[in-house]
Amino acid sequence: MYLLRLLPCLLALSLVAEPVWLTDLDAARAQAVKQNKPVLVDFTGSDWCPPCKALHKNVFESAEFAAVASKYVLVELDYPKAKPQAPELKAKNAELSKQFGISGFPTVLLIDGKSGEVFGKTVGFGGQTAKEYLDKLASFKNTPEGKASLDKEQKSAADRSAKSRVLGQKIDDAIAAKDFKSAEAALEEMFADVTGPRKAIMPFNKARILIQIDPTAKEQALKYIDEALALTAGDDTLGKPFKAFREKIVSGVTGAPGSAPKGAAPKAATDSKKGA
Repeated sequence: MYLLRLLPCLLALSLVAEPVWLTDLDAARAQAVKQNKPVLVDFTGSDWCPPCKALHKNVFESAEFAAVASKYVLVELDYPKAKPQAPELKAKNAELSKQFGISGFPTVLLIDGKSGEVFGKTVGFGGQTAKEYLDKLASFKNTPEGKASLDKEQKSAADRSAKSRVLGQKIDDAIAAKDFKSAEAALEEMFADVTGPRKAIMPFNKARILIQIDPTAKEQALKYIDEALALTAGDDTLGKPFKAFREKIVSGVTGAPGSAPKGAAPKAATDSKKGA
């Protein structure tokens, strides 16, 4: 009896149409105007970009997305490196990338079909669940207030990017000076507001930098890698390269040659061990 009651639910799920992705933005906008829908545009590097692949696997191929995909007219603008692509499409996509100021992949835009104005934008993919990502898309509103909010959010993102560049230079300088403690402090500041699986990139980079500064500090570097793996929450997109790097540390085939860190660096590694 239970199976009979469950059968209609299963049939309903199986009838959810698979999302259809167009490759022509002009045609998509025309369709969006007729259907009174926004256009969702995915700028992706389908054959080379790990976050792009993760976004498709975790979100765009999910049942949650299939259930809401009909709210949008979907467009995929691909920028492959090895996959064959018609010259005309490649040139058109390159022009659209310039038009919308795309600076990283994946970038997903929500566009008003009639005006062509952007009212929603996400850049990159940090391992969110399908629900989290879709909730973010749903939070964008095609209103003057919504566009003003997006402008404010984009300015904040630009400020964070500028801060990351400054901190990145500090890290490079610390590596050159073999000062792990300073590099560690800059990394922690850089990732202070990061949440979710992407937080794992911080201990991974600690391991990478420490082993580069002091190739003999394998034990502490492995602790950082294990911390990173624990934070990935089973996300293979991050977990696989972390595991591969861990194997390199164990085998001793990674790390820059040179003397042990000078000054504060050995103490930083020791302090980190105490807190691990």
